[in-house]
Amino acid sequence: MASERFTFKGGSGAELSARLELPSTGAPLAYAVFAHCFTCGKDIKAATVIARRLAEHGLAVLRFDFTGLGQSEGDFGQETYASNVGDLLQAIEAMNACGRSPSLLIGHSLGGAAVLAAAAKSTQIKAVATIAAPFDPAHVLKSFGSQLAAIETQGQAEVCLAQRTFTISKAFIDEAREANQPEALAKLKAALLVMHAPLDQQVSVEDAGRIFSSAKHPKSYVSLHGADHLLSNPNDARYVADSIWPWAQRHLALPEPQTIRAPEGSVVVASTGENAFQQVVAMGPHVVLADEPLSVGGGNTGPAPYDFLLAGLGACTSMTLHMYAERKGWPLERAEVTLTHDKIHAQDCAECETQGGKIDHISRKIRLVGPLDTDQRAKLLEIADKCPVHRSLHSEIHITSALLEEASSLG
Repeated sequence: MASERFTFKGGSGAELSARLELPSTGAPLAYAVFAHCFTCGKDIKAATVIARRLAEHGLAVLRFDFTGLGQSEGDFGQETYASNVGDLLQAIEAMNACGRSPSLLIGHSLGGAAVLAAAAKSTQIKAVATIAAPFDPAHVLKSFGSQLAAIETQGQAEVCLAQRTFTISKAFIDEAREANQPEALAKLKAALLVMHAPLDQQVSVEDAGRIFSSAKHPKSYVSLHGADHLLSNPNDARYVADSIWPWAQRHLALPEPQTIRAPEGSVVVASTGENAFQQVVAMGPHVVLADEPLSVGGGNTGPAPYDFLLAGLGACTSMTLHMYAERKGWPLERAEVTLTHDKIHAQDCAECETQGGKIDHISRKIRLVGPLDTDQRAKLLEIADKCPVHRSLHSEIHITSALLEEASSLG
């Protein structure tokens, strides 16, 4: 799958850091936004596993750090529950602005409460999934312990959570207490999926029951038997994603994901429609994306065509060097090949037969690691020019093209 960096302005104006997980086998069937648990971050293991697993199914998932957390800018101590909801709404708008409108919200723990509040304010959200979410956002105040009184009397205080220290303001406490979750659930017009572990030690499963009973149909419930609150076991996180997928298919009316297949020994390339350039490339059982950089109008979701060309030459070079050194019994530990491609004037190339115009120039720099002597290094440099891909690039290549019947290899 592909992963793309993403930034946007949060509710307070701070620049928030996000990552968009994209399917590797075609255009996304739908877009989702994932809200992490209180004081966690977008890179917590559960969020990463769930987002990437859903991308495997065909959904693109944006996970981001709330203001003041992870790699996002801003002061977490000045944030409130309402500003978390504001960050979510800004994430939706940022996705809309780049033509990737989300229709699904997923929230973990306090992030689950936040997605319910955000969905009640956004008409475009068609489905909401909560994971270990509290019914009342004020539930999080229990984790402040004795510092709760200090926050209320002093206006703010430091609280140690998950072995990290955070400054929490009284405004956060007041807004958490004032949050009207029953009203948000009453306004919710999206399909709802509630997921909770029966033995969750942080948020009681009774909270899941209250959320479920307060919401209107369509609504569904999945028991995360054996899971802990943070879904620290990756298998539990994958189960969550695998439960969300068929439910989302039904309530978002999603088609089956397109797949691309390439017979052994062939390469199949097909446009995805995601942007002007993005392609899905199947090489036997391996599937990757190809794209162009943002600077030329692409999405930068995969290597550019010439990157693939250089990668093929570099891989073949390194493989050939290792095979030759192994046959000779030489101590080559590692070969590192750095390649670049550009156009040069023909007259600048002393070895070129072409006399006019520009020609393609590939620079190949090879680093050999290991206790090789001077003669061995010189011979390996000579062998680099004999790798099969190098020979193909220097030989006359005959390419034939033909139109096939109107049938797609995407199925």
